[in-house]
Amino acid sequence: MTASLPASAADLLMVGPLLPELVADLESRYRVHRLWEAQDKAALLREHGAAIRGIATSGRFGATKELIDALPALEGIFSFGVGYDTIDIAAAKARNVVVTNTPGVLDACVADTALALMLAVSRRIAEADRFVRAGRWPTEGFGLGSRMTGKRCGIVGLGNIGLQIARRAQAFDMEILYTNRKQRPDAPEGYRYCPDILELAAQCDFLVLAVPGGGATRHMVNAQVLDALGPDGWLINIARGTVVDEAALVAALQNKRIAGAGLDVFEHEPATPPELNAMDNVVMLPHIASGTHETRRAMADLMRANLDSWFREGQVHTRVV
Repeated sequence: MTASLPASAADLLMVGPLLPELVADLESRYRVHRLWEAQDKAALLREHGAAIRGIATSGRFGATKELIDALPALEGIFSFGVGYDTIDIAAAKARNVVVTNTPGVLDACVADTALALMLAVSRRIAEADRFVRAGRWPTEGFGLGSRMTGKRCGIVGLGNIGLQIARRAQAFDMEILYTNRKQRPDAPEGYRYCPDILELAAQCDFLVLAVPGGGATRHMVNAQVLDALGPDGWLINIARGTVVDEAALVAALQNKRIAGAGLDVFEHEPATPPELNAMDNVVMLPHIASGTHETRRAMADLMRANLDSWFREGQVHTRVV
């Protein structure tokens, strides 16, 4: 914490570590209390809780009702990331606490990652890399993959990220199908709407998840959906791990009821199902869909802008509630 801050500087509670440069910048202008470093978190909240006006957090760390209730002067929760299912929105609303996130700036990189996973699982890219590194190429032949070009791409959630995924998939001459809370009248010509995820899964080759987390989408992809996707279908998840019933996914993969999966997120991350480790038809990433220098800088800039605008003007740029 910087000792030379003006008396008017607001107190912020930082729940978990964010980008080092963002942390340093915020600490130069706010009184930042690092909750994750406190040996006695309850003692920190007792000592400073009455003064804290803002929570700086991320989709990974969130903000619980208990934490919100412990901060009587809380005005805003400012999240680094687009997902906010780990923030207790009902508790924030009840206290009239503003909540912001960082949408828009990460859409392109998340969409890029979706296409990377589609190619990686269908063309066996990660498996082929392991094959070469193990020195097997001189004495063995490597099996065939599956073509992605011309296949059917089914997108669950045609929001900003879903649209960017669709545009990239069209470059591979893929047919675009989608399901949404309701049909989008502004969807590009040729996009085919399916009224529910079960019908979408039955009609596509790649089922790509691009919906928010939370109770409304929890286990949206279950055993029935995976069976509809079928033994020639691929599941791609760059949304939230809770969208997929992970036990059902493991069973479907073990029994070859789907062709494979490309996963950037997991139901209980950072823990991942150990059964997946030995499966060559599964590509697993450590939740890095937005993990580029450019996107993280843009996310930091937007989070900073929300914080500064709120404490200077009482306004924010990207309000959730």
